[in-house]
Amino acid sequence: MVDALRRAGLAEVDDSTLTRALYSSDASLYRVTPAAVVRPRDVDEVAATLDVCRTLGVPLTSRGAGTSIAGNAVGTGVVLEFSRHLNRVRAIDPEARTATVEPGVVQAQLQRAAAPHGLRFGPDPSTHNRATLGGMIGNNACGSRALGYGRTADNVLGLQLLTGTGQRLGLGADGAAAASEPLLAELRSVVGQELTTIRTELGRFSRQVSGYSLEHLLPERSFDVSRALVGSEGTLGVVLGATVRLVTEPAHRGLAVLGYPDMATAADAVPALLVHRPTACEGIDGRILDVVRARRGPAAVPAMPRGNGWLIVEVTGQSPAEVAANARAVVADAGALDAMVVTDPRAAAGLWRIREDGAGLAGRTPAGAPAHSGWEDAAVPPVVLGAYLRDFERLLADHRLSGVPYGHFGDGCVHIRIDFPFASPSGVGVFRDFLTDAATLVAGYGGSLSGEHGDGRARSALLPLMYSGSALALFGRVKALFDPDNLLNPGVLVDPRPVDADLRVVQARPLREGLALGYRHDGGDFSAAVHRCTGVGKCLADTTAEGGVMCPSYLATREEKDSTRGRARALQEMVNGTTVTGGWRSPDVREALDLCLACKGCSSDCPTGVDMAAYKAEVLHQSYRGRLRPRSHYTLGWLPRWSRLASRAPRLANAVLGRPTVARVTRWAAGVDSRRGLPRFAEVPFHRWFSRRAGGVRAADRPPVVLFVDSFTEHFRPEVGIAAVQVLEDAGYAVRLTPSGLCCGLTWITTGQLDTAKVLVGQTVSALLPEVEAGVPVVGLEPSCTAVLRSDAVELLGTAAAATVARGTRTLAELLLDTPGWTPPDLTGTRAVAQPHCHHYAVMGWDADARLLDAAGVEVTRLGGCCGLAGNFGAERGHYEVSVAVAENALLPTIRDREPGSVVLADGFSCHTQVADLAAVDTVHLAQLLLPPSATPPAA
Repeated sequence: MVDALRRAGLAEVDDSTLTRALYSSDASLYRVTPAAVVRPRDVDEVAATLDVCRTLGVPLTSRGAGTSIAGNAVGTGVVLEFSRHLNRVRAIDPEARTATVEPGVVQAQLQRAAAPHGLRFGPDPSTHNRATLGGMIGNNACGSRALGYGRTADNVLGLQLLTGTGQRLGLGADGAAAASEPLLAELRSVVGQELTTIRTELGRFSRQVSGYSLEHLLPERSFDVSRALVGSEGTLGVVLGATVRLVTEPAHRGLAVLGYPDMATAADAVPALLVHRPTACEGIDGRILDVVRARRGPAAVPAMPRGNGWLIVEVTGQSPAEVAANARAVVADAGALDAMVVTDPRAAAGLWRIREDGAGLAGRTPAGAPAHSGWEDAAVPPVVLGAYLRDFERLLADHRLSGVPYGHFGDGCVHIRIDFPFASPSGVGVFRDFLTDAATLVAGYGGSLSGEHGDGRARSALLPLMYSGSALALFGRVKALFDPDNLLNPGVLVDPRPVDADLRVVQARPLREGLALGYRHDGGDFSAAVHRCTGVGKCLADTTAEGGVMCPSYLATREEKDSTRGRARALQEMVNGTTVTGGWRSPDVREALDLCLACKGCSSDCPTGVDMAAYKAEVLHQSYRGRLRPRSHYTLGWLPRWSRLASRAPRLANAVLGRPTVARVTRWAAGVDSRRGLPRFAEVPFHRWFSRRAGGVRAADRPPVVLFVDSFTEHFRPEVGIAAVQVLEDAGYAVRLTPSGLCCGLTWITTGQLDTAKVLVGQTVSALLPEVEAGVPVVGLEPSCTAVLRSDAVELLGTAAAATVARGTRTLAELLLDTPGWTPPDLTGTRAVAQPHCHHYAVMGWDADARLLDAAGVEVTRLGGCCGLAGNFGAERGHYEVSVAVAENALLPTIRDREPGSVVLADGFSCHTQVADLAAVDTVHLAQLLLPPSATPPAA
């Protein structure tokens, strides 16, 4: 088959083991390994692919971003991946308020193209920054604002379609199909025979997404084939392009946030609020806030009105005053326990962020157990939503299950992930029985098994509980017209696979023995840790403009294998022992992890808490145990040791390494890219300066603080340590240093040398424990080393001592903000481009630094994303191009465009080095920026 595809002129056909593993799952519970993945470059290649599949009888499945929650985008034959090439907004017509798009266009990309015209595409699912229009058309996606703007079906004006017979159809605004078109004439005839079934069973309320939306074919709806095909999940045709309706972007938005005793009571209030014509009405349960607090800390949950269930109601207006008045009108009719009106866009964004991350956050119960999709987005008419929720909670209890509900309450749609006990022998049976009972319940309320994600493999087999035999037979007749050979996404909607077939999680086996890291949040199980990834694909989105970090290598390469999700899939396949074989030393796993920067951005940005940096360290540790390692592991991985050796004669070391021939040989021997500069060793290490300095403050009557001296500050940037001493003494502290040679083991961790790292971290914890127990704060200056003390040390050692030291370790900003009577120097007029270190952002958070800089009057341009160097990654041979591409995503363009006189703030040694290497710009550390005017650090 692969040879036939290539002979047909298809350039990007991939049947490698790794790629087949990556595309075997979407965001659902299902795993179906394809035979090959094709990335078509144009619509002719799509047609050529289908032609080969028809000739050979091979199934064809269309895929956008792979965020389908019901198993809509996995298949056994060829998977067509549209997002790589067919991803253009072809035209915006501001007067007609339309857009013409290719199927791989991301919804947020369309929004950016429409925004200059004051327009937007109405539906906006929570995955809007990675979901493609083709996928949204396939599933009839809705999102929060479908209440105001309608579903995708309500906003599609025309389609270009390739049927299962290879016929191209131009429908609606893309070229009205001729009335004499035989296929459509047959379709019209079928509809004419089934008018009663269509009128009584289909289109009964807005979120009836299950099955085919044939109500659009009724005579009174003008036989709108384009809209009828929306939501057919790729089973009736392959979308080649679409013309969609755009709506006017409101001038202002605001929120009424309403608190109720519980979710069901909140749902009871919905019908009375719909008369205010809100653009969104979302329900959030107290349990999801508990998950956010547990994952991201109490500060991550914005202030909420009193209650344990909330409605977030969005209203619009031509002015802030009108928005506030409209929100107050909603509050007046809400009957809520408590309420608040939010008109500040930043505060509103914080609330929406929780809602948009719902699918990922709800992937763990408040107790930390895995929760699964499968019964994800059922919907009922809003008037019965409260009653349905009460019965649904009783059903969960009857099956001894739990989950975190939330959803689009204005439309009656409820999302939930449930802790199905797949690890037990009866788990699949519990899953199957619950889905059957839940489908019966929702059908009894006149609802729909799916309210926006489609039926897929999760619910198609349950359709007989919702529809009559006549309706199901009608679906089959329509399928036979468009795809008589059943090649397009077989097993979905018509002649479906059982709901418990092809379940991915059932194949997962525990992996606890011989691990170096603790995986304390996953019961010590590496398999459970990597199965945290549910596939929602937030790692595919570029969130750098919002301050996000994940996933820098994917943003550079746009390859699925280089995303956090792709790497998690490879690791899942490894522990399952399925497509990816070879265990820890699998070449596929090595390839998937090769471009992981170990930035730890996913540990914070991924809603389910995937920590790929930790998983990569474990894989490197296991795969190289007892074996010869890459040269860079002995050089960059042992950098603190070599630095201590060089510090005995730093001038000599610099002179020798400064010779071109020696530098070239050194780079080769070290496994360092030839285009990288070699750092210069400080002529006076920090400890030596501290011991020699004169005029230090007296410790009497001053609270002590311990400065953790990392290897980078000690040997390469002692000026940072000197500045920190000055700042801390000016703040009233008596500074003392950790013993010379103490190391956090960071470079050993990132190269997977975890046995050595554990020894080094253990020594550091033992040295710091008495200080912390005595109430002395420990302050770190290098963010990555501070993050080890705050996080990695606990995972490596798993001891109470490590946890105690983690609690007692602070960043400089955290300590200063908590120092009574201290105020920052007045830096009004200072402009700074700030590159927060990835580990700082992910582990400690950068909010304290932001607050401190604001208090000092600094005008900050805060960057998201990684600098691209990331410790040893960007220095290693083979990574240079990706390292530079990552830096070009945000860091380098901002530095080039910064205002004259702006400083570049980079606390991390990696960030500092990357900027120096690629932009030839000096950076400053926060400690240097905060130096009091009277303080002039002695020269090192």
